[in-house]
Amino acid sequence: MLRVQLKSKIHLARVTDANLNYEGSITIPEDLMKAVDLWPGERVLVVCPTNGARLETYAQPGPAGSGAIIMNGAAARLIATDDRITLMAFGQAEEPILAKRVVCNEHNEIIKTDLGVQKVSVPHSTISF
Repeated sequence: MLRVQLKSKIHLARVTDANLNYEGSITIPEDLMKAVDLWPGERVLVVCPTNGARLETYAQPGPAGSGAIIMNGAAARLIATDDRITLMAFGQAEEPILAKRVVCNEHNEIIKTDLGVQKVSVPHSTISF
C-alpha cells in the first residue's frame, strides 16, 4: 500500500515579498529547494502560523542565495510580506521516507538541517477535567 508521507520541509521561512499580479506559485531560492529535494513545479503545502492560513501551490525556483521567498498570485492575499511560513511537500511510498528538513532564520538562511520525522515529547498536562 502506498502511503502519503512528508518528504521535504522548510520551517520558519520569512516571506520577503508578495506579488498579487503574478499568475501563481511561491518563489523559493534554488539552494533551499535543493537542500530539501524540491523540484520546480512540485506541489507544496504552505502553512502560516502568523494568521493560520494554509494553501497549496507549486514551487518556482528563485536565485540561489537570495533569501527571496515570494508569495505569488492569489496566495499573496492570504500570506503577506514578513509572515513566517512552513513549506511542506509529500511523497508516496510503500516504505518510510526519510524527510529532508531545514529550519531558516529571518534571512532565510539555513540554521538547522535534519532528516526524518522525530518523536515528539509531550509535556505533562496540568489541565484537569
